[in-house]
Amino acid sequence: MTEGIGTRYKDMANALRALSMDAVQKANSGHPGMPMGMADVATVLWSRHLKFDPAAPNWADRDRFVLSAGHGSMLIYSLLHLTGFEDVTLDQIKNFRQLGSNTAGHPEYGHTPGVEATTGPLGQGISMAVGMALAERMLNAEFGDDLVDHRTWVIASDGDLQEGISHEAISLAGHLKLNRLCVLWDDNEISIDGPTQMSESTDVCKRFEAAGWTTAKVDGHDMDAIDKAIEAARSSDKPVMIACRTTIGYGAPNKAGTAGSHGAPLGDEEIAGTRQAIGWPHAPFDVPQSVYDDWRAVGSPEMHEAWRDRLASTDKADELVDRLTGELGEAGLAALADWRQQVAADKPDLASRAASGKTLEAVLPAIPGLAGGSADLTGSNLTKTSHGGVVSADDYTGPYIHFGVREHGMAACANGMALHGGLRPYVATFLVFADYCRGSMRLSSLMEQPVVYVLTHDSIGLGEDGPTHQPVETLASLRAIPNMYVFRPADALETAEAWELSLQRQDGPSVLALSRQKLPFLRQDNGSENLSARGAYVLRDAADAKAVIVATGSEVSLAVEAADTLAGKGIATRVVSAPCLDLFAEQDQAYRDEVLPAGLPVVAVEAALRYGWDGIIGRDGGFVGMTGFGASAPAGELYKHFGITAEAVVGEVEVLLG
Repeated sequence: MTEGIGTRYKDMANALRALSMDAVQKANSGHPGMPMGMADVATVLWSRHLKFDPAAPNWADRDRFVLSAGHGSMLIYSLLHLTGFEDVTLDQIKNFRQLGSNTAGHPEYGHTPGVEATTGPLGQGISMAVGMALAERMLNAEFGDDLVDHRTWVIASDGDLQEGISHEAISLAGHLKLNRLCVLWDDNEISIDGPTQMSESTDVCKRFEAAGWTTAKVDGHDMDAIDKAIEAARSSDKPVMIACRTTIGYGAPNKAGTAGSHGAPLGDEEIAGTRQAIGWPHAPFDVPQSVYDDWRAVGSPEMHEAWRDRLASTDKADELVDRLTGELGEAGLAALADWRQQVAADKPDLASRAASGKTLEAVLPAIPGLAGGSADLTGSNLTKTSHGGVVSADDYTGPYIHFGVREHGMAACANGMALHGGLRPYVATFLVFADYCRGSMRLSSLMEQPVVYVLTHDSIGLGEDGPTHQPVETLASLRAIPNMYVFRPADALETAEAWELSLQRQDGPSVLALSRQKLPFLRQDNGSENLSARGAYVLRDAADAKAVIVATGSEVSLAVEAADTLAGKGIATRVVSAPCLDLFAEQDQAYRDEVLPAGLPVVAVEAALRYGWDGIIGRDGGFVGMTGFGASAPAGELYKHFGITAEAVVGEVEVLLG
């Protein structure tokens, strides 16, 4: 260890180890081994390289630090406490993993100031970090080095790198040459089951190099070597991965280097031995003032002050500040409202995916920061507009991103972009491939990030591609995710409304489930009000209605056709369009009763499974839809084959009416 690093850094690292093992022991739950093993790496990074201000956790030009190995959460909580983040007090450390504390079992964004992303599901943190690094480069291309000039640092575990999502994210980062991204791999050769060699023999460095990264290997307990490797990473023209060979549970006399320190408290006797081994004679949770002083001296408040001065002196300040709020602004809101009314006047018959594409074309110039792309399905998702260019390693201005066939990595990247701030990301694929995005979509909802998921080919209506591509169960599974709005618009106007609601939303993600096939225009109003905003509304009414037909998406036109047939038989029927069941569920009981009056039989129509509908139609309600997987045939033939027709809806209503 060089003189420049010094003994005080050893004490700083040992404070991380001690707080981590003590908190896990007190909670009788947690993962002490990783924080103890990576304490030296984290100390060098945070004290000598990380740009942050503990007094301003959300400073826009701070470096981002992502603990992808979220099971080692006591590492970041100890770092936040020691460096002076005021919300992470010693009492919070002592209440690790307890109800009501801000030191949860895995780091949670929005719960603990200083935590940049909710990590825990392995592979997610490193993949979101790619989105953060991409957002930094895109905003830098727009606002310049004076306002946007920071880095993204990741501590990742073996598990992060084994999960498939990391392969997608690593490949994308290398392709785009995101050289402000540095991953510090905790190469401790231990997993929960035991030595990693039981299940893993990949040459990880070669894998990263093949993806276009620069790599290095260091002794993760040699602070001088760590410091030099991180310093070298700062000048790379590629993303960097540093393999840090560490000993899990470093210092523990019997459990160091074993799976025994991975996911369980060390025990009082082992902790006592660790204190002796690392030269830390202090009582549990006791940190000497001199060590606190050393930790409180790190950080970059002076760099924050200089950035504020630069911001105040530039004519781009208002624009950047507005962008960072995430609000659409008057121009964006006006563009969306104007487009909605234009569609109402034009009344086009369009596939909802085509209507979505036209909406993006119309409103994107009025919404700075709206950026996104597709998982190699641009021509099918219709998500690329004529405005701007394509993000590349040579030009980050965008706004369009070719994510390649990487649905899971794409969705995580979008989360990272949203978390970074300054951009409003949308991503696209087929609805059935939401299964590949699901882990990231769930985190969008948990973190309350306003990612828009454009998911086309939404039913058996996609036709000949067959049951592998026909998402009969997907709508129900997405609606089951808390805080996710799932829109399935019936025509071009509802599509415009769904985009408007999705882009206005600040506290969670939205899904636009869009048709491949052309849909007839159904609305008769002038578009002055966004009727989709309440989730469901009366599209066609009838005096003295005897039944209600409620439908979504492409099946709303079948409901209208069935109501016309029933009217010819003297049966007055109300038609309800329900573009977003999630929003409808949030309305007050009076409105829901107004739309679906008590006592009237209800038939639902959706080219999907019934799951989730009983809460609206009741157990005795009628349903016309799918009961199993689809088949390969033209769309019209499939609707007839599976009995999703206006005639079937009429029959279901008649059965309910007796």
